[in-house]
Amino acid sequence: MERHIFSSEDAVLGALAGYFVATADQAIAARGRFAVALSGGSSPKKLYELLASDAYRAQVAWSQVYFFFGDERTVPKTSPDSNYLMAKKALFDPLAIRPDHVFAIDTALAPAEAAAQYGVAIEEFFGDEPARFDLVLLGLGDNAHTASLFPHTPVLHDQSVGVKDVFVAELDTTRITLTAPLLNQARATAFLVYGAGKAIAVQQILQGPRDVDQYPAQLIAPAGGNVHWFLDEAAAADLK
Repeated sequence: MERHIFSSEDAVLGALAGYFVATADQAIAARGRFAVALSGGSSPKKLYELLASDAYRAQVAWSQVYFFFGDERTVPKTSPDSNYLMAKKALFDPLAIRPDHVFAIDTALAPAEAAAQYGVAIEEFFGDEPARFDLVLLGLGDNAHTASLFPHTPVLHDQSVGVKDVFVAELDTTRITLTAPLLNQARATAFLVYGAGKAIAVQQILQGPRDVDQYPAQLIAPAGGNVHWFLDEAAAADLK
């Protein structure tokens, strides 16, 4: 695990954008494509807008990039709460990404069916190979959740390599998420975390006692160990 700590939000976003470009280049050179699982929320939206800007858009062979989602809310694709819609507006539309390069979770289905169908889509994409994303982008909630792996939910102990629906009592809603074993197969993982509101969660995850029920992001521990935390000084303030 590597920590990258920067003085400002803009510096964090710039560093992660550079890491995205380098990881994409390596994957395309090695395997002819770059498969990335995106994170939702407000923090990654700024990253996607940066990647689609004039400063970065020409640095990636976007026609060889395939997009997946680490989790999704059970709302229509047209909802402002949809992770897919956020990425579509911030990244896919500005870059004219081909629709068949975007693998969205079908939230028109019942959650369990949507999760099962998305698992099949991932398996079919990778074929006979293990489902290993070249990069998984993750955020971190104030309560130490990541993707839709929320504290004290059954999915935290799911050992399957796949996609699950999970009821989140604190939000009174159902989410769809990649399981930790699937996320942990990724070749590279990058957390994007900034702001003082995340400082306690960052310290709990990185330096607190291991308690995945209370701090679900501790589950993200790929066997290869290629995990990068991109933090600003405010989010890293409680680290010793």
